[in-house]
Amino acid sequence: MKREEIKKLIYQRYIEPTKLKRDVFAGVEIELPIINLNKKAVNCKLIHELTVKFKNHFNFKIKTRDENGIICAIEDPVTNDIYTYDCSYNNLEISFGKEKNLYSVKERFEEYYKFIQDVLNKENHTLTGFGVNPYKKYNKHLPVPNGRYRMLYHHLCTYHRYEKEISFHDMPEFGMFTSAAQTQIDVDFDDLIPTISAFSKLEPIKAILFSNSVLNGENVELACSRDMLWENSMQGYNKKNIGMYDPLPQSIEELLEYILSTSIYCTEQEGKYINFLPTPITEFFKRDEINGEYFEGGKYNEITFKPKKKDFNYLRSFKFEDLTFRGTIEFRSVCCQPVNETMTVHAFHLGLINQIDNINQILDNDTVLFNRLYSLTELRKMFVKSYLPEFVEEKELKMLLIKILDLASESLKERGNKEEELLKPLYKRAKSLENPAQRLIRHLNSGGKIEELIYEYGKL
Repeated sequence: MKREEIKKLIYQRYIEPTKLKRDVFAGVEIELPIINLNKKAVNCKLIHELTVKFKNHFNFKIKTRDENGIICAIEDPVTNDIYTYDCSYNNLEISFGKEKNLYSVKERFEEYYKFIQDVLNKENHTLTGFGVNPYKKYNKHLPVPNGRYRMLYHHLCTYHRYEKEISFHDMPEFGMFTSAAQTQIDVDFDDLIPTISAFSKLEPIKAILFSNSVLNGENVELACSRDMLWENSMQGYNKKNIGMYDPLPQSIEELLEYILSTSIYCTEQEGKYINFLPTPITEFFKRDEINGEYFEGGKYNEITFKPKKKDFNYLRSFKFEDLTFRGTIEFRSVCCQPVNETMTVHAFHLGLINQIDNINQILDNDTVLFNRLYSLTELRKMFVKSYLPEFVEEKELKMLLIKILDLASESLKERGNKEEELLKPLYKRAKSLENPAQRLIRHLNSGGKIEELIYEYGKL
């Protein structure tokens, strides 16, 4: 395929859906680490029994089984809520059908959570609210046995081949011990570029408010290690695929050019998931053949295949503001939160989605964080750490955070659903300048036990 044909496919897949006029809905995804309080690996037999019990209790229908015939995804045909496992059976994921009112999601989440905890607690297991599983060292890091997750893990493990090119961490299993809180919101074509711009500028602020993924005992300097885990892995082989837009696209044309520079690293042909060296999408379709690997017969096999037009559907990025084929932007940069504060994430994004001009006005005139010598990428890297950079005036920073939260709160009040109440924990974090990760670090440094916060962050 020629470059212009690929650009046309990108436009049709990602841009055209934003032209459909519709009400603004939110899609909520919550991932939660599963912990065996006996300080042993999570009991997968218990997890599989939980899936069946949940299905029967809530009348969900089977969506997917793994290669061993085990149910690994179920769906409510009425609400379109999906109960599944992300990457491994150590990480529960609940994706909610699109909703206008966040309290509808909150009510269902709490009902699901209570049921799940009741089953797990009887076997001394629990869910909790951490972006990095605090008991990850006890778990078996095995992918859910299906083509996609096996391929992904194998792909991440190939980093050894390219260590002379890029500096990688040595945790290719990170997807099996990290948990996120993601929000998808409908975006209109005319607002697409301003929305990406405004929310990109908010990323340093989100790091201050939401960081909650400490690699305890390995790198406590990072309050949000998720950024590093993605960036310094094979997912970050092409930096355009992950993290911030740098530079920010100023037009649809620039956004298309940006996506054209991202890489594809997998496809599925003839029933086989194939992974290969991340290759810019334009370069991929120039080639007559691609060398890759696939799993069959209990081992990985080399394969040479010809690129096909349908391979384009496997182009995927992991941007913090990720444009989807549904006409939504998926906000992907936030860690799983303490369970009773998990809706703060979604209220924050939904409250600000219609405040783009006001966000830009506040941040374009700000001198506390912005309009200095630092790029947005540099600012995000500074504020995912467990301490503030020296140039920050704490009093002014608190005022800036509260100004942004007030903007979200007023917008939510106008919706008339009392969703602004969901933001209250963020005001406390803004006034103390302490996010859940910093609280964890302070707790451990003062001699506290991790188990105390496993319980605390797991309370509904």
